[in-house]
Amino acid sequence: MDEDQDPYRILKLRAEILELGSAIRQLQREGLDDAAAQLLIARKRAQLDVLVKTGSAGSRLNITDIRRS
Repeated sequence: MDEDQDPYRILKLRAEILELGSAIRQLQREGLDDAAAQLLIARKRAQLDVLVKTGSAGSRLNITDIRRS
């Protein structure tokens, strides 16, 4: 894994997680099934966690922990 790409990948994952969170809230408001979105957001959070913990990018960026709201 190229360390130069880590900051970009971290920021991209954070944006995707925020987008998924918004989609989940909308699905819940409309009373629709959000299981697939919940699974996808869990996977994205795991990917983010791995990138931040294993890469040195976590120390270069001020990465805020994204929690389920």
